[in-house]
This record gives sequence, C-alpha cells and structure tokens, in this order.
Amino acid sequence: MKKLKYSALIRPLSKEEGGGYLIEIPELPGCMADAETVEEAFVEAENAIESWIQTAKEFGDPIPDPSISKRYSGQWRLRVPKSLHAALALRAKREGVSLNLLSATILAEGLEHRWHHKAS
Repeated sequence: MKKLKYSALIRPLSKEEGGGYLIEIPELPGCMADAETVEEAFVEAENAIESWIQTAKEFGDPIPDPSISKRYSGQWRLRVPKSLHAALALRAKREGVSLNLLSATILAEGLEHRWHHKAS
C-alpha cells in the first residue's frame, strides 16, 4: 500500500450506508473513496487523489500542496500495558493484519464513534 501524501479521514460506514469504510481527503474538496476493507479503501483513496489532481489540471484549478507531510509524521510512541499489547497483537494475527493497521483502524473507529456521540 502506498503512503497517502494528503491527510485522510477514515470512518466505518453503517449498514444503511452500504457498509465498509469511507476515506475523505479534506485538502481536496469532494475527494473521497470507499471500499469493503480499510486496505481497499486506502487503495481507492490513492486512485481518487490521482483522479482529483488530473481533473484539476485539466480545468486549470489550483492543486493544494499536501500539508500532512509538513505537520505530521504519522508516527508517535504510545505506551500501553503489556496485556493490551499482547491482546492487540493476537487480534491482529487472527485477522491477518499488522498490529499497526489494526491499531490505526481501532483508533479511527473510536474517533468516529466519539465524534458522532458528541454531535448528537
């Protein structure tokens, strides 16, 4: 999977919305992608970004510079109890994904859940 150069907001879609995951690219208005899995959604997001940029070029529209690389590395150190580390590692293995991908997905889902509850 390629690394996104633009910031991305990911959220799970409800059954009513068709399920899967939606990725929005806030720096590129209207640029979004969805897919059944997180991995597929990121691939689709890369394709959506390429299409958005190509369309902007064709119409002579400005293309925003990615700001994520200027502000965020995508990495930070997080200390958790050994038991949580072990539980997450086992879950990732069962699901056939990396610990990083599982953790990022759980964080994104939790952030979206909190946002929806505060907005209600």
